[in-house]
Amino acid sequence: MTDLTPPREILDPIEVASRDEIAALQLERMQRSLAHAYQNSPFYRARFDAAGVHPSDLKSLADLGKFPFTTKQDLRDTYPFGMFAVPRERIARLHASSGTTGKPTVVGYTEGDLKVWSEVVARSIRASGGRRGDICHVAYGYGLFTGGLGAHYGAETLGCTVVPVSGGMTERQVTLITDFKPRIIMVTPSYLLSILDEFRRQGRDPRESSLEIGIFGAEPWTNAMRAEIEEAFGMHAVDIYGLSEIIGPGVANECVETKDGLHIWEDHFYPEIIDPETGAVLPDGELGELVFTTLTKEGLPIVRYRTRDLTRLLPGTARSMRRMEKVTGRSDDMIILRGVNVFPTQIEEQILKCEGLAPHFQIELTRAGRMDNMTVHAEALPEAATEDGQAASRAALAHHIKSVVGISAEVQVHRPGGVARSEGKAKRVVDNREG
Repeated sequence: MTDLTPPREILDPIEVASRDEIAALQLERMQRSLAHAYQNSPFYRARFDAAGVHPSDLKSLADLGKFPFTTKQDLRDTYPFGMFAVPRERIARLHASSGTTGKPTVVGYTEGDLKVWSEVVARSIRASGGRRGDICHVAYGYGLFTGGLGAHYGAETLGCTVVPVSGGMTERQVTLITDFKPRIIMVTPSYLLSILDEFRRQGRDPRESSLEIGIFGAEPWTNAMRAEIEEAFGMHAVDIYGLSEIIGPGVANECVETKDGLHIWEDHFYPEIIDPETGAVLPDGELGELVFTTLTKEGLPIVRYRTRDLTRLLPGTARSMRRMEKVTGRSDDMIILRGVNVFPTQIEEQILKCEGLAPHFQIELTRAGRMDNMTVHAEALPEAATEDGQAASRAALAHHIKSVVGISAEVQVHRPGGVARSEGKAKRVVDNREG
């Protein structure tokens, strides 16, 4: 694969600034953002007053720990516009979650917010190796989900030619990649695997496609899956991170020259790591729950938002800003099975060790009496779809899960195409336990 290290002169100066310069900018912006939230958001005024804190109490970055957390439930409780800090007429765009687990969480953007969002996504694409003039195939979903439009406007801001395909119509995805010859694809990693299947179904060699860079986000994925994708397409696979409550995609991104964790764009988003049980702030390097405070948001400033994503903060490498490790799971979708903590990414790693299995999978949880059980639904590759081949893969995967993850799981290996596909975020866990 080609070396895509960007020339230093094309980076934003803050990307390579000293830590002292970054911290000074963060403190200035944080003080201003807290004051804006307190003065203009009735929600935050009430929350700060109840906690006995005032924006003027922030004298250093360490003082942020005095301020209360914000959770997804807060956005649901103030649905639809109760957390906005500007008049509704100043909101240029609304996005929202699907609301499948309750009321949707609604986020609003001023024109200034949209400009910042486009700039951080453009910075992320550039960090991934993208350049002005590249064709960028955007297969994230468009609409209220922030993925498609966030990627779209960021790519245009960088100066790319955007192909706004959205998700679905997998056969057409392959046709357009073949005909338009994009250099970049932005998509969930699970859906790219469906695109890969379609390449092979059509008898096309994915390594002969024009794709050189894949920018993948919206769901956790492993370095083993990175290796699988890079080998299949002969391209660089990098991770992008974001969430709509903070801004959308573009909060952090891997740098293609190192691929050693996601550099957080700390001039706009201040990270903390906390103990998910106690809420105590943990030092850099320790594993815990990721918390963000926005530094430049106007429409919906967010203070200490609990993402539920588990990771750790590390020093910068390719950029001065700190890195976050790839997300290993979420504190609220962690599976506790017979006293063992299990994340879907752990199961994915074991599947990718099995030569006869495709990377598509789903975890089903059931309960028999007082006992919780896990069934892993995996899928055979075409060349291993014989009865003997499926039996061997089933035994191998059950062994890997037992020996590495530490639990016994039933494994069902289906024929090719037998595991449900996703055109957006993969639904990895189906919980059929009563109660």
